[in-house]
Amino acid sequence: MSVEAGAPGARAPARAWVSVAALLAVLALLGAGLPSDWLVWRRDAPLQLWRWWTPVAVHWTPGHLIANVAGCALLGWLGWSARLPAHAAIAWLLAWPLTHLGLWLDGPDSALQRYAGLSGVLHAGAAVAGLAMLADRTSGAMRALGAAVLAGLVWKLATEKPWAAAVATLEAWSFPVAVLAHATGALGGACAFGLVRLCVGFRRRHPAPDP
Repeated sequence: MSVEAGAPGARAPARAWVSVAALLAVLALLGAGLPSDWLVWRRDAPLQLWRWWTPVAVHWTPGHLIANVAGCALLGWLGWSARLPAHAAIAWLLAWPLTHLGLWLDGPDSALQRYAGLSGVLHAGAAVAGLAMLADRTSGAMRALGAAVLAGLVWKLATEKPWAAAVATLEAWSFPVAVLAHATGALGGACAFGLVRLCVGFRRRHPAPDP
């Protein structure tokens, strides 16, 4: 059964994507009243598994929080407009811990010893959204938008040079910015989307037999 573009069910697949964006925004807002030491990512605590998820609930300044919540809203709107499929939302969820796991690749002497915020996971969402628009949408306009999102993401990472330094000082912020998290987020998002797409393709080629 097909759904016309203007029908109420046409945007149903995007509900999962918007739900992930809303969840991240709510966690960021709720984290303002929680003890940050228990939530931030710490290089010296790889076995405290909750820290693979909880950095999104901690922000260093009100401006940091507002910017990241706005990023959630932007990605949510993008996914809703593009009607991203449910497996794109699954890929974004999978990329969430992968973003923070990737931070350990920088080694024990890294300048990045603690990390908090949503920016890494937002970069993961941008990577997933761009790839999903290229892979899952037949509209030429959506494909062009997906390519533009990915090109902007690559350009941003290139200007930040996370391979040169995990942390950068930027004029817009009063604290060092963990640009490495932006790169691990984008990489985690791309890997997660690739894995989920493989699973979706396998299920389509090998449907479950009728009972």
